[in-house]
Amino acid sequence: MSSTTASIESQPLAILGGPKAINDINRPMFHWPIVTEEDEQAVLAVIRDGSMSSIGLSRQFEEQWGQFLGTKYNLAHCNGTASLLSAMFAVGVGKGDEVIVPSMTYWASALPAVLLGATPVFADADPDSLCIDPADMERRITPRTRAIVVVHYCGHPCDMDAIMSIARKHGIKVIEDVSHAQGSLYKGRMTGSIGDIAGISMMGAKSFAIGEGGMLSTNDPKLYERAVAFAHYERITSDVTDPQLLNVLGPGQGFVPLPLGGLKGRINQTCSAMGMVQLKYYPQRIKEIQKAMNHFWDLLADVPGLKAHRPTDQQSTMGGWYNPVGHYDPDAFGGLPVTKFIEAVNAEGGRSGRGTNFPLHLHPMLNQSAPGADQGPLAMAWANRTAPRERVSLPVTEQINARTFGLPYFKHYQPELIAQYAAAFRKVAQQASLIPR
Repeated sequence: MSSTTASIESQPLAILGGPKAINDINRPMFHWPIVTEEDEQAVLAVIRDGSMSSIGLSRQFEEQWGQFLGTKYNLAHCNGTASLLSAMFAVGVGKGDEVIVPSMTYWASALPAVLLGATPVFADADPDSLCIDPADMERRITPRTRAIVVVHYCGHPCDMDAIMSIARKHGIKVIEDVSHAQGSLYKGRMTGSIGDIAGISMMGAKSFAIGEGGMLSTNDPKLYERAVAFAHYERITSDVTDPQLLNVLGPGQGFVPLPLGGLKGRINQTCSAMGMVQLKYYPQRIKEIQKAMNHFWDLLADVPGLKAHRPTDQQSTMGGWYNPVGHYDPDAFGGLPVTKFIEAVNAEGGRSGRGTNFPLHLHPMLNQSAPGADQGPLAMAWANRTAPRERVSLPVTEQINARTFGLPYFKHYQPELIAQYAAAFRKVAQQASLIPR
């Protein structure tokens, strides 16, 4: 520990009138995505050419993404939600089915199932990874289960060995939601290339950000063709070979092919152009992010009550470390609520906050007692179930918000500045007993 950081930690807490631990905001450290003239020129070229709604560049982007991810078939979408909807259709999710999904995730991991007439069934989380708990997932499998959606939450890879073993035993398809984990490795394998199919968000806040967009990825040609047929009508004649699909879609019968989903999933080529530029630099950029975030946690490794949210396996990584969080043990701080800890850290300039989503299984829309819950697509999905709808108890998930906190999201390795932030967290942890309750 340097004398500077030691001095920071010994000062009175800022929330009690002491000096802030951090005064230099250093905006470049936290600005994302990194957009250069190369990105701008690529986007401008599409605009000037008037090819925003074409697909030539998007096909190039898909090919390059497949080389990065290690998947044979890749289909660019207008957003990540659309890619997950297409993935669910591709694996056969439909009326009366159930789709198992973690409750601790963004709504797009679950609600597209409703549009297909299926019911989301929520599973509990693993307390360390914050990803779906394979054992609880298996307990929720029924004859109606068509698919399992696993989310590599906040960049942390799921336990894919256990998940795939369970899914294969029961003959169920696995959809990976990689929206938090572009570039994360699970035991040396890229997340998004392990399950049957993957959906990936590439919106402007993600670690791989191209403005707005999504990608569906798979190694199964049949799943790819079903995804094309669902929402990519302009590619049906070139990409679909399945005779049964073609018979429905119309080529060769004098009809213009129509999308089975009645949707248009095509990405805007300005995003594809930016995506190809971003992908050139993404591996080196996330390598620096990993170095920075791991350094931050290494500096706090000996602080009781604070624990890193990162894999312990050396062949697994956090990718771009999207939405970084830490584990918080209130008992180590005399029962101090995490909200009070966050407030004290932010008074020091520490850039903390609530780290995780609101559990989906507690949302009014997903509970039968909520006003209006009997209206819209969700009601139709629930009506297809034979069992009554009940609020499920997920004890680990329900405690996550009380036991996690957000971190400063370092985009560059600047060890002296990172040490100041670590000192701010350490300062608050060491003086937690003084924080007003």
